[in-house]
Amino acid sequence: MSHYHQLTAFDRGRIEVLLREGLSMRSIAKEIGRSASTISREIARCVGSTYEAEDADQKHMLARTKSHKHRKLDNTELRELVIYGINQKHWSPEQIAGRLKISKGHTIISANTIYRAIYRDNLGQPVKSHKARGIARALRHRGKTRHTKGHVERRGKIRIPNTIDERPAEAGCRSRIGDWELDTVIGRKGGQVLVTMVDRKTRILLSKRAASKKTVDVMRIIGSMLDSLPTSQIQTLTPDRGNEFSAQDEITKKFDVQFYFPDPHAPWQRGTNENTNGLIREYVPKGTAIEDYSDEYIEQMVEQINSRPRKLFGWRSAKEYYLSQVFRLN
Repeated sequence: MSHYHQLTAFDRGRIEVLLREGLSMRSIAKEIGRSASTISREIARCVGSTYEAEDADQKHMLARTKSHKHRKLDNTELRELVIYGINQKHWSPEQIAGRLKISKGHTIISANTIYRAIYRDNLGQPVKSHKARGIARALRHRGKTRHTKGHVERRGKIRIPNTIDERPAEAGCRSRIGDWELDTVIGRKGGQVLVTMVDRKTRILLSKRAASKKTVDVMRIIGSMLDSLPTSQIQTLTPDRGNEFSAQDEITKKFDVQFYFPDPHAPWQRGTNENTNGLIREYVPKGTAIEDYSDEYIEQMVEQINSRPRKLFGWRSAKEYYLSQVFRLN
């Protein structure tokens, strides 16, 4: 490791004073605790017969500034090319870097260098206001903070009392009525939602509107739908991992039923409900407001879905199959 330290403005002031007193370079070096060669080089840089500490310090600072390695995106042509690629072509930094490599035959710039320039100074472009995301808003992730490798997202996570692997075997093999899959069908952002419950064995659908996707509203509707069922038909509940299902303790306590949550990003583990929600979208397309539909319309929709002939049940409907299973139980 090098222990060399640059001369300070104070050191240069002392050199000027000691030179005027007639001391030799070796004596000056001893006085300020530096080597004679350092003092010799410092004085040799001076233009003219008299050493001026202030001039010497200014020249030193200018030389230090010029000695810094220039950033690649200080090149105006390259920077404008990158800005054009992001704003006009809607390319990602990785795509820009890749195309430049192909066109030039060698690596011009890396995607990480472009990202650093975006988050450091917005590629030199002015921003509308303090803390505005600037050109990052044109990226696919809209300027949202990127996480480092190994980051574990903890925001919005709900407590998982039981995983789907712990669900009873009867639910997995669909051998009984009462194992329900739960979800919400979204209308317009911030508006009402449809809460859906589908029985795994019979595919019978229950659905009602909730005032919002908030936990309290969704759980209230789940409670009202469970209230309409016999206790024998409430065995397990398998929702998705949305925050609206975070207050599961209230339902568990009231109905003595456990929630079993699927693995993250595994909608196929709740395929019955996902497929049924697809049928609902024929009646309530994405982007439409649930508020636009009457209760009668929603009831009619549920009735039509439950009355569709199903190849799975020998072309009987889910409603007919459900009633046949209930009759057998009785």
